[in-house]
Amino acid sequence: MTTALKLRRSTREYSDRPLPAQILSDLLWAAFGVNRPASDGRTVPYWRHIMVIDVYLAMADGVWLYEPKTHKLLPYVKEDFRAQTGLQEFVATAPLNLVYVAHGERMTDVTPEERRLYACADASFIGQNVYLFCASEGLATVFRGAVDGPKLGKALRLPDQQFVTFAQTVGYPRA
Repeated sequence: MTTALKLRRSTREYSDRPLPAQILSDLLWAAFGVNRPASDGRTVPYWRHIMVIDVYLAMADGVWLYEPKTHKLLPYVKEDFRAQTGLQEFVATAPLNLVYVAHGERMTDVTPEERRLYACADASFIGQNVYLFCASEGLATVFRGAVDGPKLGKALRLPDQQFVTFAQTVGYPRA
């Protein structure tokens, strides 16, 4: 763990080399996987024991939704949405952009401002696990707030109460 913490950093230059299926699988489990099946416990803490974050994957072959309970990718959109996941040029060609989407409708007893705050904290926990996984596997990543959340949410056809919190690019560093 100490080594991963020493190697953890943000990178904005990526190879277009795709991630192997096993690396992608391990990354998703580390990010938000179920590590205590009896209680649906996750690899990250989350707000009031209510799942409010979904993890979408924008790749060249389309957008996928990660289903942690079955550890599967569910097809969502067949278009390449990578360029829409951020305001920087590198997002369009990096092999993976994770998009963290919050379910505001599940946060019924707090204000809209608190919903955003708590959802962003949950997304940040996931993002940190991604950073540590990437550091341990020689991958590059950057957690990004530079995303037009409303525009991306509309492109993804998210319901009104769901909103994009952050995005995170993952790939091999450019040599």
